[in-house]
Amino acid sequence: MDPSVLTDTLPEAMGDVPGVCELPLTRAVVQYRDVHELDTPGGRIEDIGLALVVEGRYPSSAESVDLGSGQLKVLDLSTELVVLDWVYEPTLEHMNALVTSAATDPAALVPLRQYALRLGLRVLGRVGFGPLTRPTFFRIGFRDVCRDLDLHEGTSIRIVMGPGRLTRANLDYDLGALVFRTAFQEPDAQLEHALLDAFPDGDLRRLVPVSAGDALAYQVRLPFPESLMETRQSVAVMRRGLAALIARFEPERFRSVDRLLNTFGARETLGALHGHEPRVQSVRVAASVAGSLVVH
Repeated sequence: MDPSVLTDTLPEAMGDVPGVCELPLTRAVVQYRDVHELDTPGGRIEDIGLALVVEGRYPSSAESVDLGSGQLKVLDLSTELVVLDWVYEPTLEHMNALVTSAATDPAALVPLRQYALRLGLRVLGRVGFGPLTRPTFFRIGFRDVCRDLDLHEGTSIRIVMGPGRLTRANLDYDLGALVFRTAFQEPDAQLEHALLDAFPDGDLRRLVPVSAGDALAYQVRLPFPESLMETRQSVAVMRRGLAALIARFEPERFRSVDRLLNTFGARETLGALHGHEPRVQSVRVAASVAGSLVVH
């Protein structure tokens, strides 16, 4: 019988055609986004968008542990997922043991989070800074800012500008740009002036909604970082600008936050990382009014 008609073998003419790849993702350290989350999309302030896959045998989803919060997540594998690194089997076994303990004993969640974060930082230090890891570095840095200025379950800074006037600042991790959402459909001159004062070196954009019923938002674009050091500087600019907005619209709240920061200091998780920095640094050269060159 002609072997090409057999259903359990590949025809000889198609012997070099690749089949379906069934590589299990167990032990993989992956970078995920909101679109990958099946159970709690949007994330929590403890999450860092980096997870260790503890059960990835099936092609549709994977059970993972976020390396910031230590919480179990179910990730959708049907969309693009970035695999940054792999861990050894003993590391996976230790993580599973910590997860099992935390499921029955809430006090065991603390060592789980500590171990998970150390593992995540170690992976980032090994992989280094680059286009793939930049969003994760931004997410970790902005998480610290949220914890210092407005600690709650979400990853945003809430600023009350007056009765019935609230804006929320989120970070676009891919662009490294702050997004300020409003509840209005018309330009907010007061907020625009405040953003220009708080971020003098930023590029302020008005995000005009396409649909008539959607609210207007603003985007503050900062210089795109090319290294870990520049990312830390960018996060510091965000922190100062957001603190200036709180001081402007909520002075009493700012005094309380500032007192805590002066006592305990600002969080900077990125300071524990020592990535491979470039051998050269770029500085911006601009022309002054008199025609001479000014280096910033």
